[in-house]
Amino acid sequence: MDFARPLSIALVDDDDDFRLALAERLGLEGYDVSAFASAETALRALDAGFPGVVVTDLRMPGLDGRQLLNRLQELDDDLPVLMITGHGDVDDAVAALRQGAYDFVTKPFAFERLQDSLTRALEKRALVLDNRRLAAMATEAGSEVPLLGSSPAMARLRASIAQLADARLDVLIEGETGVGKEVVARALHNGGRRRIHPFVAVNCGALPEGLIETEMFGHEAGAFPGALRRRIGYIEESHRGSLFLDEIESMPPAVQVKLLRVIEEREVQPIGGRSRSVDLRILASSKIDLEAAVEAGTFRRDLFYRLNVVRMRVSPLRERREDIPLLFTHFLRRAAGRDGRTPTPLTTAVRRRLLEHDWPGNVRELINYAEQVAAGLADGSDTPAEADEAGSLADRMARYEKQLLDETLERCGGDITAVGAALGLPRKTLYDRLNRHGLKPADYRSAS
Repeated sequence: MDFARPLSIALVDDDDDFRLALAERLGLEGYDVSAFASAETALRALDAGFPGVVVTDLRMPGLDGRQLLNRLQELDDDLPVLMITGHGDVDDAVAALRQGAYDFVTKPFAFERLQDSLTRALEKRALVLDNRRLAAMATEAGSEVPLLGSSPAMARLRASIAQLADARLDVLIEGETGVGKEVVARALHNGGRRRIHPFVAVNCGALPEGLIETEMFGHEAGAFPGALRRRIGYIEESHRGSLFLDEIESMPPAVQVKLLRVIEEREVQPIGGRSRSVDLRILASSKIDLEAAVEAGTFRRDLFYRLNVVRMRVSPLRERREDIPLLFTHFLRRAAGRDGRTPTPLTTAVRRRLLEHDWPGNVRELINYAEQVAAGLADGSDTPAEADEAGSLADRMARYEKQLLDETLERCGGDITAVGAALGLPRKTLYDRLNRHGLKPADYRSAS
């Protein structure tokens, strides 16, 4: 997946023969060309959303190139304008640059010179339009941003949430760490009739050992030494609402047994007390395959089957890369707004970072990166695409290769066989490249 690149050219020149010849050449190179014989006709056709670049002659009857530039800047100050000028008009062309023109070429010119300038101008235009689109979408999305995305996976997830939000069914939510399983659980709760009642989120993996039962089920006063007053547990606290059990795979077997009764009977028995009826919906999440945990004997089979009425999977970011820029833009705006800053536009380096990184920490990692960019602590130059793209092609390729090797070693825990398979490199070639960059697999094995 990549960002859409505008290829539109608005060509303005009063010389009919030159305009037609240049428009034909640009068309052969794959550009979408709109040709105009005057600045006035061009202005009637262009607007602030024009997805491309304006190429205009400097000297024309009526509105000339610099006057056209003024009018276009009033329309859209970020619209790149390239000037075509004769040898005698170079001073005027330089003045146009100071005025804000993107570049100029002097007749006669090699087409490659114009094409090189167009490539850079179109890339700049793509950045501007993408930033505008993402900012607008993030603003419109409001509270639904965590579930934003145009990917098929997110469309299916939103449809499932809408269908199940008001259902009287428990739901098992699966997905890797950081994908937003609690966000999905809250959306299920908020979308149904239980939304006016409590949403109680419990991280099963963080419950204090020895206190898990009293935290979950509660206790009566005097139930054990130190129980001076009655305590309502998380299960009873979620009465008439929803109980979200995050990382349910970490729940100890003894607690799994008691939870099974809650699910089957909709009753909770506090320590030292009598059973009480509870009306609740259970939303459980797991970052591992619970079926595999059942086979391994670490999770009760009967509890799994009780929970496995409806399963929802939240896809990791690497499987829905088209959603990453929009999510990042929202998190960047949120971080900048919290500190009273204006969010910075996405640079080419940051964009490449968003698209090329695998995001093993998923949305949580993306939020952290947005916080760093908003604070000026990261600009994407820690990726293969250097922010300023400094150095020769060989230097930039070497930086890219080292970064890719480093990330793959980290991901594979220094397993040289896995790294070779991931990169499609023979063992000897891989070792040669690792040696070239001073990378040692053992360093990654010890750190993993």
